[in-house]
Amino acid sequence: MNNRHFSGVLSLSLVISLAALLTACTFDYGTGDGLDDMRPDIVMENIEYVRIRGGDLFARFQAEYAERWERTQTMNLREFAFEQMEDRGETVNVEGSASSARVFLESGDMILSGGVIINIDSEDITINTNELEWRDEDKFLIGSSEEEVEITRSDGTQFTGRGLSASIRSRSWTFSGEVSGTYVEEDEDDELVDSASHEAEEEE
Repeated sequence: MNNRHFSGVLSLSLVISLAALLTACTFDYGTGDGLDDMRPDIVMENIEYVRIRGGDLFARFQAEYAERWERTQTMNLREFAFEQMEDRGETVNVEGSASSARVFLESGDMILSGGVIINIDSEDITINTNELEWRDEDKFLIGSSEEEVEITRSDGTQFTGRGLSASIRSRSWTFSGEVSGTYVEEDEDDELVDSASHEAEEEE
C-alpha cells in the first residue's frame, strides 16, 4: 500500500529550467566595505520567465522577488509559481506554487517551502505539503520526514504520510514513515459485468 505507480507522475524537472534565467546577467556592488557577502549580487522583482519549445509555449515561471548569490551559487525566490503546458501551449498540464524556493544553480536542485501545492492535470494528482526538495541528478522529489505530504485524486484517493520519495524515472512514489488514507482502484470485473448487462438489455 505504500508504493503506487502513476504514469508520468510528478514531471517536475521543468522547474529547474528557471536556472537559465539566472545566467543571463551579473551584477557587482563593488563597495569594498566588507559587506559583499551579506548582499545578493542580483535583485529582481515581479519576474516572469517563459520557455518556448518548438515554437510553442512550454513553461512559465513567475516570482514576486528574486535574489542571486554568486558566492553560494544559489537563487532565492519569493511567491514562486510555475506552469507546464501541452497541446501546443494551449493547455496547462502541471502547475504549482510555493511561498519560497531556493535554487542551487550548479546542481539544479531546488527546495520549495511554505504552502507547496502541485497539480498534475493529466494524472489527476494534487500534492499539498509545507516543503519539498527536488534532486535533479537522481530525478527524485523528496518530502521532509518532519512534514506531512498529502496526495489526492478526484476519484477519492487520498494519502497523508511523511518521508515522501517520488522517482521520476520509475514513475512511482513511496512514504518512508507512517501513512494513512484511501486508495481507490477501479474493479475491471465490475466494469465487464456492467458492460455485459448493458449489451443484454439492448438485445432485449
